[in-house]
Formats: sequence, C-alpha cells, structure tokens
Amino acid sequence: MTKSDNMLSILWMLRSGKRMTAKQLAEELEIHVRTVYRCIDSLCASGVPIIADSGPNGGYSILSQFTDSPLFFDIEEQKALIHASIFAKEAGYPYSDDLTRAMDKMMRYANEKQLDHLKSHSTALSVIYPRTDGVLQLYLQMLEAAAGQGRTVEMQYDRGKGEDRLPRLFDPYGIVFWKGNWYTVGYCGYREELRNFRVDRIRSLRETEGRFERPAGFSAKDHLLDNLLPDPTGPAKFETVRIKGQEQILNELCHHWLFGHAVVERMPEEAVFHLEHSMLQTYVP
Repeated sequence: MTKSDNMLSILWMLRSGKRMTAKQLAEELEIHVRTVYRCIDSLCASGVPIIADSGPNGGYSILSQFTDSPLFFDIEEQKALIHASIFAKEAGYPYSDDLTRAMDKMMRYANEKQLDHLKSHSTALSVIYPRTDGVLQLYLQMLEAAAGQGRTVEMQYDRGKGEDRLPRLFDPYGIVFWKGNWYTVGYCGYREELRNFRVDRIRSLRETEGRFERPAGFSAKDHLLDNLLPDPTGPAKFETVRIKGQEQILNELCHHWLFGHAVVERMPEEAVFHLEHSMLQTYVP
C-alpha cells in the first residue's frame, strides 16, 4: 500500500476507539513498525489529535471528539455506500474489484457495533440484473478510461443485421447504464456524427494514439434519451397503437422504457399508446 493508504488505514483503526501499539498496527497492516511511526508523525503534522500513552497498557489513540469529524462517514452513510456498491456491482460496474476493496477497507476498520450493523444491512438488499461477462467489463473499463483521458478508440460493432463489422474510429464521450444495458455515447468517425452504441454488441476495441476534446457541457445521458425517446412536439409522424390483453401483462408493458413514455390511455385490459412511426419499424418489434 502507499503511504497515504497506510495513514488512512491507521486513522480508521484508531477511530474505532481502541488503543493500539505501533507493533499491533504494523502487524495488522503487514508493514514495518518504522513505517507506522512515520505515518503517525505525518498524521499528527496534518492536525490529527493522536495521543501516545506509555506503559504496559499504552498505545496510540485519538481524542474522542475527533471521531465525530465530518471527514468520516457515519453509520447511515456507511450503510448507504454498502447498498450503492451492491447496485453498482450487480449492474456490471467496470471497476467492481476496486469497489470491493474500498468496501472491505470500510468494513475492516469499523468497530464491532458498526460491523454488525453493516453486515446485517449488506445482506438485506439484493439486486437482479443480467449477468455481465469479463469481456464486457474490460470494454467498459477501456471506454471509461478513454472518455476520461480524451483518447480515441478503434471499434468493431455488430448491428445484428449480418453486415461486415468495419473498424471505425470512435471518440467515447461517456458510458451510460440504462434499463439493464450499458451504452457508450460519442462521435463516430465512420458516420461522422454523434452515435449511441450498445457495449455488449462491440466485438473488438483497442486504444489509438488519437485524441479528442469532449464538447463543453455535453451529457451522454441526455443524448442517449433524446435519441431513444421520440419528441412529441417534433415533426415526426405518430401512430395510435391499441393493445388488448391480460392486466398483468399490460402492466409490464407500461413499465417498458418506450411504451411507458407513450401511454395515453389505460383500462384494465386495454392500453392505448401514441408511438412515433419509425419506432414501430425499429424498436417495437
């Protein structure tokens, strides 16, 4: 671990309220005792009120009022982070391993009361999403890194129409998770326009030496929704679609990302939708 990681770890352990010796801290973190001394000195220099007690029952501790500092998360904030990590990992978050390590650190340096509370709440919430494979997570990592660094990638994309997968240069402006799928949004060099791509349909991806600058104020989420959802005030042609069926099935249909935005009338066994004509030829089937 880096020095900053060691310092933070020592801070977490002392925050639990236990008095610990330098040897105990070193054994817990698997570092040399001299490293502990250096970290303690750095923490004191930064303003952390660490108390050193000598004698048989001595050791390091932190003033009690410092443990309430807003620098740390309270128990409800910790619970919220645990739940957020569950959502992220189940959705295929590309840095799940790093997220797991972060949560392990928080659990590791909690006191017994906090630990019992966190463990009980971590098993109280479950999320079901389609399982993501290793290749998808790798592509998500590459796209996120490219978006953050402003680096162009070369991509082969399968549109599912039996066409040749021509390599195209792509400037990823961001990645978006929506309705169980990951999308990447950016400038496509092949079409010479902004495009959305489903990440699970990417067949190859590699970094290039090319660079790009994302437009100021650009929102990948807004662009994706603007392209997937029709504008009822626009010039597009709309059709009225009437669907009859069991109430439970119609309930599920009305929760769909497209139909849910287009419902204009609902009865127990019938629903009426106002759908843009091109949607009937593409997404609806």
